[in-house]
Amino acid sequence: MTSKITRLSATEKALEVIWELEKKYGDLMFYQAGGCCEGTQPQCFEKGGFYPRMNDAMIGTINGHEFWIDRDLFEYWQYSHFTLDVTDGFGPGGFSLETPLGKTFKVIYTLFTPEELENLEPVQRSE
Repeated sequence: MTSKITRLSATEKALEVIWELEKKYGDLMFYQAGGCCEGTQPQCFEKGGFYPRMNDAMIGTINGHEFWIDRDLFEYWQYSHFTLDVTDGFGPGGFSLETPLGKTFKVIYTLFTPEELENLEPVQRSE
């Protein structure tokens, strides 16, 4: 049996920031909106600090923390693998928990191959 292809991963740098945030805040969640203000950058919140809209997509977890994507943005990026990374500096919006650390989460996109597309993990949709 072939294992399913994941839609989400994280760099070591991103994991280090997540571990730091876990120590301070506990359970986390990520949400990547498709709006103008945050520039479609992923935002990190305390779990329950943000509620996905109906039919938004949860594409996977990082350290057990759900990563949600705006339903319209997912339609555009559904053929891509998301790698969560982090960079120095302040991103637009400033609501994300890593902002006080002088960091900003970002996503690196890589298109799936036709073979990978046939074996992707399913997404979960919010109701």
